[in-house]
Amino acid sequence: MRHRNTKATLNRPADVRKAMVRNLLTSLFLYGKVRTTAARGRVLQSEAEKLVSRSKGKPSFNMIRELQKVLTTENASKNAADFITALKRNSGCTRSTKVGIREGDGSLLVQVELIAEKK
Repeated sequence: MRHRNTKATLNRPADVRKAMVRNLLTSLFLYGKVRTTAARGRVLQSEAEKLVSRSKGKPSFNMIRELQKVLTTENASKNAADFITALKRNSGCTRSTKVGIREGDGSLLVQVELIAEKK
């Protein structure tokens, strides 16, 4: 039974939604930050945390393969692997900050960014 087990559909079919989340994840690990709407930001943050925790304890080669299942470019996978190996914490590797309201439709914009460790 799946009572009260909801998923953010973002008003899109499943295949389009999965592709959009994969593209957002790729951009996040490629550039370090992404500016998007609040609803997409919540989904992106959740998926990024899951991806990091799923590939954290694995050896380097297996980590790259796990990341390439989700991320669409090789550079994004390498950046993500470098980020994960340098990560010292178990969770909380992303930060979501409100940046304003979009001009056209008034939706709330957030910036989701990776939190780098300071040495």
